[in-house]
Amino acid sequence: MRESSEARRQRILAVTASRGTVKVSDLAEELDVSIVTIRRDVEELARLGRLRRGHGVARSLTPVEQPEPRQAANGSIALVVPERHTYLYETMNGARKTLEEAGMRVVLHIAPQVRGAERPIVEKALTEPVQGLLMAPRWRTFEEEAEDDWLADTGVPTVLMERRPNGGLRAMNSVCSDHWYGMHLAVKHLTDLGHRRIVLAARDDSPTARVLRRAFREISADLEDAVTVRSSPDTGLVDVLREHRATAAVLHGDEDALMLVQQMMLAGMEVPRMCSVVSYDDVVASLGSIPLTAVAPPKTEVGRVAAELLLRKLKGEVAATERIELLPALKIRSSTERLTVS
Repeated sequence: MRESSEARRQRILAVTASRGTVKVSDLAEELDVSIVTIRRDVEELARLGRLRRGHGVARSLTPVEQPEPRQAANGSIALVVPERHTYLYETMNGARKTLEEAGMRVVLHIAPQVRGAERPIVEKALTEPVQGLLMAPRWRTFEEEAEDDWLADTGVPTVLMERRPNGGLRAMNSVCSDHWYGMHLAVKHLTDLGHRRIVLAARDDSPTARVLRRAFREISADLEDAVTVRSSPDTGLVDVLREHRATAAVLHGDEDALMLVQQMMLAGMEVPRMCSVVSYDDVVASLGSIPLTAVAPPKTEVGRVAAELLLRKLKGEVAATERIELLPALKIRSSTERLTVS
């Protein structure tokens, strides 16, 4: 699905915040858009006072301090996140700020959307003086997660962010959102409003999506007509909603939810009068023409707590493996309302 301008600008802010100064040409290459588009984005963000423009560069409002040479000799923290992933960029920023406040040098590595791309990036990062590793693997499939068993033996303290590892990686330190609870919040909100015919539209290309699908099936087992479908541009969700006479829908994530609302309005389905909509992610959910009620995982907090766990590991303050889950929150906006029985 085509990335919205707001999501792209959030990624620009995340990259500039982590590096201080970034060339416009580098941003265009990393975000896979034209230089003209990036220039327009930078101009708009500068106009809004969210960054500073320079000749061919974008600068963070908060300068990123360069480490002293003696700090570099003691090593750094390697931070690895997937490219074009606004949700995890918020997590990355939470980790970065915590590490920098602790006096650590952070080196960011962005993994492209290619299967197996992360391993060589991590191996290259570990050839430098590195004290620890913070990582958010993409893991589009169960198979990809199983292939990453090498992460269990990186040779440095390692913490996974927004991932709950299984199988051979189960003993790894990790900090993630409790997405089962997040789905519980969404379904309870809708059932409290009287909705019983609910459709979940979620892809199957991330650990979060897979957890949400399983959670929805468990939580909605007693509902008269709860349906899970795989969302994609050609799913025809409006037809699915009509077929099942759904009065509510839960979408993962925000952009799919915003697109669905647009399609519903064009098809004459008023939101929320005819169908309430809840989004899962809350990255850009509030920016739609109808601000979306959304489940908001604690994205920034996940990064902060993961960084704190890594720092404690580096200090030798914790020996046992820790798996920490943080609870999402529900942000109620204009896209949901009580079901009216006619």
